[in-house]
Amino acid sequence: MDKLVWNERFNIGVEVIDKAHANLFRIVGKIAKLAENEANCQNACKEGLKYLEDYTIKHFSEEEAHMRSIRYRGYAKHKQRHDTFRDQTLVSLKKNLEASGYSQMAVQRFLGTLFGWLTGHIMTEDQEITGEALSAKSHDRSPDTETIAQAVSHAMQNAFRIDASLADADYSGQNIGPAFYCRLCYNMDTGGKVQLLLGVEERLIRRGIGLLFGLPAMHDDTMVQEASLQIFEQFLHHMGKLFDSEGSYRLCKEERLTDDEFRSDFMTRYSCCLLFGTRLGHFIFCSRKWEIKKKKPA
Repeated sequence: MDKLVWNERFNIGVEVIDKAHANLFRIVGKIAKLAENEANCQNACKEGLKYLEDYTIKHFSEEEAHMRSIRYRGYAKHKQRHDTFRDQTLVSLKKNLEASGYSQMAVQRFLGTLFGWLTGHIMTEDQEITGEALSAKSHDRSPDTETIAQAVSHAMQNAFRIDASLADADYSGQNIGPAFYCRLCYNMDTGGKVQLLLGVEERLIRRGIGLLFGLPAMHDDTMVQEASLQIFEQFLHHMGKLFDSEGSYRLCKEERLTDDEFRSDFMTRYSCCLLFGTRLGHFIFCSRKWEIKKKKPA
């Protein structure tokens, strides 16, 4: 972790925000470095977390002020993401650290979540402030394969700066090797649900996240898994707009899956099953959407 560096490609072009992001990154990197010494791990995490909480409040306030000044249309949802991270994610991480006695696994989970959330949030939500991320173009309620493939490739480039190409438009479940799997289900304000199923090859995760953080690769399993899930949760959340441009999405369920659970769920038939290839490995993107019939008034 002593080689962890801020990458200028994370910049969104607003100086006060970019400086704050770089500083947040340095704070988390410093905590990671101090936590390598088990004897000082607990004190390092306590002091670092307190400083992180205070600095996060300051940064979020400045970022929200900038969004209001430019009348950013996504302000309310963006602020909600800030509130959730500050009031729920950080609080939960702190409780987990304390309950575990600052065990190495809890510390790695804590660091992975922070790295992943910061990276995913900056590369998706924050990039949208200046129009650099996936734009909210109007799409059909049931987008075609080409539309989804283009959007996934674009989002992959935003998240990891890695080119992804569609390798199979009708993925049938073939094994991609050791991988991380997760399933996300969203409620739509317009009624209905969208479920996304993702499988990401381990070597893509390890090297992709490593490249983001200026490292050859990330090797700690717990940290890699937590960081990847945070990045892809935001990555997939961003994809929801494809399925109904007027809809607002709320994550109602997130599940990490084993290989067997992924295979079992895949067999329940997703309307869209795509396999993508990158220079670092493969990943699977599956989606399905269904409407919830509203009860007629008695």
